[in-house]
Amino acid sequence: MEIINRTLEDVKSSYRFSDTVPLSDYLYVDIETTGFTPRTSKLYLIGCVFYRDDVWQTTQFFADKYSDEPLILEEFCFFAKDFKYLVHFNGNTFDIPYLTAKCKEFNVDCTFSELGGIDIYKRIAPLRNFLRLENCKQKTLERFLGIDREDRFSGGDLIGIYHSYVSNSDSELKRLLLLHNFEDIKGMPEVSKVLSYSDLLSKEHTVTKVSANRYNDESGNEKTELLISFDIDDPLPVPVSFIYDTCYFTGEGNRGFLKVPLYTEEMKYFYANHKDYYYLPDEDIALHKSVASFVDKAHRVQAKAANCYTRKYSDFLPQWDVLFTPFFKRDYESRDLFFELTDEAKTDREMFKKYVSHILNHMSM
Repeated sequence: MEIINRTLEDVKSSYRFSDTVPLSDYLYVDIETTGFTPRTSKLYLIGCVFYRDDVWQTTQFFADKYSDEPLILEEFCFFAKDFKYLVHFNGNTFDIPYLTAKCKEFNVDCTFSELGGIDIYKRIAPLRNFLRLENCKQKTLERFLGIDREDRFSGGDLIGIYHSYVSNSDSELKRLLLLHNFEDIKGMPEVSKVLSYSDLLSKEHTVTKVSANRYNDESGNEKTELLISFDIDDPLPVPVSFIYDTCYFTGEGNRGFLKVPLYTEEMKYFYANHKDYYYLPDEDIALHKSVASFVDKAHRVQAKAANCYTRKYSDFLPQWDVLFTPFFKRDYESRDLFFELTDEAKTDREMFKKYVSHILNHMSM
């Protein structure tokens, strides 16, 4: 067994998981194995990166031979006790269950459930389309963030290389094995910055400016859109832009910008209990029976769900769930929902804060 320690000089700023938990409480972990199933494969390398004494450091626990497997596991478990959180990449699915199974196999006293866990892959995978990623592998995210690496192998490529190394102890094979894991763990603090995009969609942001813009579309029709500028607490490491369902977003650093269509037209508000209403065909509205009972019977009929509405001409913004009430529709069968942009709402920054989050969550679906 061999333990390799290094100090990293060129790691750029990392994502801060918490404003209250020190960075030194987090241990980034990545393992290398000869297969996916613990019972039929070997654990040969556990790599860690951590922040200590104001510098990033790495430690790799390497099994020079198959029989070193329980030794590197014991050393890692002892080492990990100094930390409170494990950070990994798809570790909830693979690394942690694999390590847990190996601890059980070799009777190593180590309970990972006592440590908090942060799975970078799990948090970022839902944003694949939003970030226009071909997949959410670590190397893909590194390319997205502009991180270069020397290693060109995958974990699967190295299985045969490790078996060959155990047979002949070739130093070049060992270099390739350590390099792949080293670049994985070295890149994890910087890759974790991609979680800023997850925060973009999960947190509310301070709206700094709201204005209306009129323009002509490709057919020459006059349209109106609402322009919303807002601050992003956790800066985005790479500028992004996205168009979805008539909305446009662009973000760079600590600045975000949204365009959303603003509709000035007549829409309908549908009352909940149509049995309590009469529909007045001549006026094309519904009135509660307590009022409509005074209307001549010849000019009223029992309301149905589809005609139990009142009409209103105003400015409306789209919403994709009922975030603001009352909500309006163009007709009963329509799935599109809207809310009125009243004069009071136009200056309500808290309302727009919620609306920005609503739009971003919709765009990321």
